[in-house]
Amino acid sequence: MTEPPPDDAGARTADLYEWQAVMAAADGLRLYLDSLDADGNLVAADQSRVLCERHEDWVTLRGGDAELVSAKHPGLSFGAYTTLNSLADDGGLGHLFGRWLAMQEKATCRLVTTAGLDGPPKQLAALVETLRGRRLAGQKLIAQGEFEELLTAFGKALLKHCDGLAKRWSADASGQSGAVPSAEHLQQIARFLSMFHYQIGPGRDYVSFAAPGMYVRPVLDRLRSVVPAESVWQAVVSLFRARMRAAGPTPVGGLPAVLVFPMGASAPSVAELEKQLGSRIVTLGDIDVAIRTAIAFPAGFARLPRIVRTSRLAIKMEVGGCSDNAVERAEQLRMDYQDLWRDRVASDPLARAEQMRLRRALLRISDTATARVKRPTAGWGADLWRELEAQLEQQAGALPENMDVDLALGGLCELSNRCKVWFSDGFDIETEVARRRSQRGEGS
Repeated sequence: MTEPPPDDAGARTADLYEWQAVMAAADGLRLYLDSLDADGNLVAADQSRVLCERHEDWVTLRGGDAELVSAKHPGLSFGAYTTLNSLADDGGLGHLFGRWLAMQEKATCRLVTTAGLDGPPKQLAALVETLRGRRLAGQKLIAQGEFEELLTAFGKALLKHCDGLAKRWSADASGQSGAVPSAEHLQQIARFLSMFHYQIGPGRDYVSFAAPGMYVRPVLDRLRSVVPAESVWQAVVSLFRARMRAAGPTPVGGLPAVLVFPMGASAPSVAELEKQLGSRIVTLGDIDVAIRTAIAFPAGFARLPRIVRTSRLAIKMEVGGCSDNAVERAEQLRMDYQDLWRDRVASDPLARAEQMRLRRALLRISDTATARVKRPTAGWGADLWRELEAQLEQQAGALPENMDVDLALGGLCELSNRCKVWFSDGFDIETEVARRRSQRGEGS
């Protein structure tokens, strides 16, 4: 617990996969929104879909058009791509260029990332806008003149970070070595950039919180639905999480392939090949079912509501960052402590004085423990809870008769409920109690 790990790769990797699923779900929702008519009905003829984790991170498909999408989250500390080599390598443009070549230059491409651009990559982004504008206007793409130096530098970066590109280019009709891009190669790069789009996406630390409002609310507005966007978002993103692990429907299960390629059989058709990839594909129909199911049964997808606790002890511990289990234990120990002294005070006239001595000792322990764990910024309630128990363990021999560590901890919980012990900086506890009781529909 005290030794920091050299890295946190496992958790970060899981976060990155989740971020990719979120961004793919955003694409799916955009395709879905575009396919809805003015009355919120899905256009049956629209066969748009998303193919996950086959070419790049996903491919968006509509009719005969395809867009290869690479999603890169280098981290908030990364800042920006500042060199063409980092853009081609860390940014994945080298791999994306190779996939584009394999698709015979017919697909558009997009990089979704949280990193910005500076230096030569920023200049390249400006060139992308220029070349795309010329392509859309039906004009000739110019790879010489003022663009030639930048395209050459980017071509050299691609040669370093696009597997097999040097061999492919050296066998080009130009007959030149792949060490330096030829004029024909620069023209090819210009075609790629004219079909490329750079998209800044939200960071993984907050995208899941912002996603319902950013990605789902426009869809619900078109559907004229007032259900919580969070419920619909959970339904849709769960769909993409499964498909990105190839965990979609498999009608034949694990049954073996039998008599698939008999004599005289022809090569599989495109439709047959796509059917085999069904576990990786999200269709508009899939999204429609997920959304309308979430609208019909929003509670089934919404995050479960939190328990609204109204005791002063529970509120203080929650504000301090204590776990639900710690709060439940504290409430039980407080009741056990009350029961103990209720019986003793009723039967022993000296018990009240003993109870006062114990209260003073517990307040001293609380004061010492708070001084050890209190921090000016982060929550320290959970640390205080552990420190109080540790100090009571050390002083167990000085506790009154019939009083163990748990009961003494219950005494500290009782003091907290009486606003003598805090698990965070002090606040207006009575106002918060009234707010929570109103939330639960209780009287004041």
